[in-house]
Amino acid sequence: MTTQFDNVTVLKKGNVYFDGKCVSHTVIFADGTKKTLGVILPSSLTFNTGAPEIMEINGGSCNVRLKGEDAWKTYAAGTSFNVPGDSSFEIEVTETVDYVCHFG
Repeated sequence: MTTQFDNVTVLKKGNVYFDGKCVSHTVIFADGTKKTLGVILPSSLTFNTGAPEIMEINGGSCNVRLKGEDAWKTYAAGTSFNVPGDSSFEIEVTETVDYVCHFG
């Protein structure tokens, strides 16, 4: 797992969602790709996606249910999950989650 990103631009303005339960910052790479780095506090939330996403969990733990699925799956540090574009997922954060979201 990558521990740092080199030669990137970081947008100063934070992305604050769900009354501060999720806060992230956007990182732009030289090739134009974007990622967000953030935290989600213990809560139960539903996220909608535009582009496909890979959610990489760096710390904490959560339960996730993708749109159209019945089962919840548990993710912890060192794991990741894929979310299709134009979809959604429910997340129950049991221990503050530190994450990287990879788009596209």
